[in-house]
Amino acid sequence: MTFLDRLRGVKTLEPEEARRWMEDRSEGSYVLLDVRQPREYVEAGHLPGAVLIPLPELPDRLAELDPAAPVLAY
Repeated sequence: MTFLDRLRGVKTLEPEEARRWMEDRSEGSYVLLDVRQPREYVEAGHLPGAVLIPLPELPDRLAELDPAAPVLAY
């Protein structure tokens, strides 16, 4: 599966929708993906349980994500 294939069916959620979406699921049943730069992840903080993969690295690091799990990226 290519990077572009993974982007098909992407849905945008407003912050409140994303919060409710996460509350309706058990921890570990989805991937919370932080695509900011490492400095932003550390200095601005991040959501608990977030996996950091900076956006420019994402195409080369897709194998690190569970293909069966929904991904919520921010």
